[in-house]
This record gives sequence, structure tokens and C-alpha cells, in this order.
Amino acid sequence: MLPIFESILPIFLIVILGVVLKRLPIVDRNVWHGLEEVGYFVLFPALLFLTLYRADFSGLEITEVSIAALSTITLMFALVLLLWPVLRHRGVSGAAYSTVFQTATRWNGFIALAVADKLYGDTGLALTALVMALLIIPLNFGNVAMLVWFVSPSRDLRVFARKLATNPLILSCAAGLLFNYFSIPVYEPLEQGIDLIASAALGMGLLMVGAGLRIRDTVKPKPIAILPVFLKLIAYPALMVLIGALAGAQGETLILLAICGSVPTAMNGYLLARQMGGDATLYATVATLQTAAAFLTIPLVLFAAGYLASG
Repeated sequence: MLPIFESILPIFLIVILGVVLKRLPIVDRNVWHGLEEVGYFVLFPALLFLTLYRADFSGLEITEVSIAALSTITLMFALVLLLWPVLRHRGVSGAAYSTVFQTATRWNGFIALAVADKLYGDTGLALTALVMALLIIPLNFGNVAMLVWFVSPSRDLRVFARKLATNPLILSCAAGLLFNYFSIPVYEPLEQGIDLIASAALGMGLLMVGAGLRIRDTVKPKPIAILPVFLKLIAYPALMVLIGALAGAQGETLILLAICGSVPTAMNGYLLARQMGGDATLYATVATLQTAAAFLTIPLVLFAAGYLASG
């Protein structure tokens, strides 16, 4: 347990640094939103494209990973949808429910890639990027659909289609897979430039996770904020590991699936909630609670997955 804890400690120390820097007067507070946009539209897409372009998928258990990733997100979508009648009866608004849906199903690729890179290097990055490539489209499809359905007064399908067609994460994953599959070469100086940008993505992404957290809102969180913490940090990784094991995933693959399932929600959902009328304040609160709790739950999930993987 201690080696696992120590392996993810640097990741959370960078997150904490982001929390501290956001609150110190040494950085202009207006800078953070711009950095957030740069990370979402430039740094993270560059990392995804380059990781998938360079990835050697021949040694990965692609079928098992695909079954685990896609089955888990499908079951999570169904589970949270089944909770809507109960939550509506308890007075939860459509905007708040859309945040519950997002924070229970989205996962933070910055943290997952950082942990996978720390534990397994290039193999960890490749498998995590593969899971991201598999899930980015259904995740964004499902979450944008929930916001359009539960928040937007017009339920305009054009908004839905535009959000998907212009999503930088979807576009970068599609490009990386396309270039990889057809062995399309990238001009070497251009690849080196993308590499320089991508190398800043994980560190900056983790800082932005910390900067986006709302510590004061976690002192007395609303009861509805606790539900997605349980769903994302306990139910999600449990399903991912169980389905992965049943599909035949073993060893490092099972542990990497556990990493993908156990990380907290993605901060880009906060931007989406703010842009489309969801409950962005609740999103920030849940993301903070999940990130703090994940410091303890990720080692527990990885320990359990390691025990299962060892037979």
C-alpha cells in the first residue's frame, strides 16, 4: 500500500500547489481562466494526439480494455439515469442533476495519465490514452445530451451537434488514431514542436485541477454533492475492474483500468456546465470533494486491483 501511496503523492502535491498558487497574490487571478483554456484547447489535445500517434497498441489487450471501458460507462449512464426520478422527487433541479450526471461519469485524464506514467511509463500512457480514445466520444455525447435535455429550454440538436463536432479532445484523439492506423508520418520539426507543447500538459493540467477547486464549499457541502463522490470513486472503479477481470484483463492492464476508473471527475465539465447553464457551483464543490477523497481512495482501489490481478 505504501509504494502505491508514494507513487501518486507527487501528483497530488502538484494539485495542492495549484490550490496554493491560486490563492496567493503572486499570480494575477485573471490569468487562470486563460491557462485553463490553453490547457483544454492546446496542451491536452497535443498530448492526446502525440500519445495516440506514437502508441504501440500491439502489446495491449485491446479487446478486454474496450469491453471494460465501454461497458462500464454504459452501466454508469444507466445507473445515474435511474436515479433521476428519486432525485427529482427530493427536489433536485435539472441543472443540479446534470452536474450529478457529469461528475459521476467524467474522469480526469490529467490525473489518470500522470499516475499511469508514474507507475508504468509509456505502456501506461498508451493504455490510458486508448481508454480516453474509447470514452471521449460517448462521454461527451452523453453529458452534452444531458445538459441539452435537462437545462436547455429549446433542446436544440444543433447545439448538441456543434459541441461534439468542435470538441478539441474528440478531434485530437481522432487525429492521433487516424495517423497511427494509417502510419501517416508527421514532419519531424512539427512533431518535435507538438512534443514540447505536450510535455507541459500534465504538469500544467494538474496545477489547473488544483486552481479550479473550491475548498470553502466543501466545509458544509449539500447532501446532493456526496452522491457523485460515491458513484465516481467507488462504484465506477469497482465496475471497471470487475468487468475488466470478467473480460479477461490481467496484470498491468487490470491495474491501469483501475487507474482510469478511480480518478476524480474532469474539470472541463465545469466549463461545459458554466457555458450551457448547468450547476457550475455544485460541479466545483463535487470536483473538490472527489479530488480530496481520491487521495485516499485511489491507493485503496489500486491495492484491491493489484490483489485481484495477482490471482
